[in-house]
Amino acid sequence: MNHTLPPAVVLLSGGLDSATCLALARDQGFATHAISFRYGQRHEYELDRAVDLAQHFQVASHRIVDINLSQFGGSALTDDSLVVPKSDSADQIGDTVPITYVPARNTVFLSLALALAETIDSVDIFIGVNALDYSGYPDCRPDYIDAFQTMANLATRNGTSGRKLTIHTPLINLTKAQIIRTGLALGVDYSMTLSCYDPGPGGRPCDHCDACLLRNKGFRENGLQDTQRPSGDSV
Repeated sequence: MNHTLPPAVVLLSGGLDSATCLALARDQGFATHAISFRYGQRHEYELDRAVDLAQHFQVASHRIVDINLSQFGGSALTDDSLVVPKSDSADQIGDTVPITYVPARNTVFLSLALALAETIDSVDIFIGVNALDYSGYPDCRPDYIDAFQTMANLATRNGTSGRKLTIHTPLINLTKAQIIRTGLALGVDYSMTLSCYDPGPGGRPCDHCDACLLRNKGFRENGLQDTQRPSGDSV
């Protein structure tokens, strides 16, 4: 007998973590509705990867929402006058809030994902936040997610009627190496993803920003070579 799969909203950036999160949501039996954001990020190439991933995983729907966070600036990801930090080793990454933190980004993204969830009658949102490799980001912490979930259930029709929303964070306590192993077991092709904060022409990864270094470290710890590549390159 066929049953209609429950709908879930998945935040899909086009990066390694969100691709793994999408695969996990699908594996858990949800009909996935992906939502991506064009928010003035310098690494907008990631949206091309999000489109490819959504098609690859045969999502029920995919929306790209336009929000111009660059009008506020305050982050090296949205303000061209600020430099994305580069180094040669993941060991050089600090544990303070980095300049690549985008003020209130996850709060904005989750609010819009919540709006989508209400309109498709979903009480499940998946987000690929990680508290280990990005401990400097305040909106990736479990306490933040718990607080947002509490707020969401106070602010929505479903929440006030007893259908409680759950924000799923399946990657939050995993290392990058563990995330990669999880995704590979689910058939994620990481060559389709882009993690770099400061990609060159065609989405060529810089290999020296925090995101590239942590990603490369995760692949090395699995005895693998990273597959991050420019758009259009052969695997």
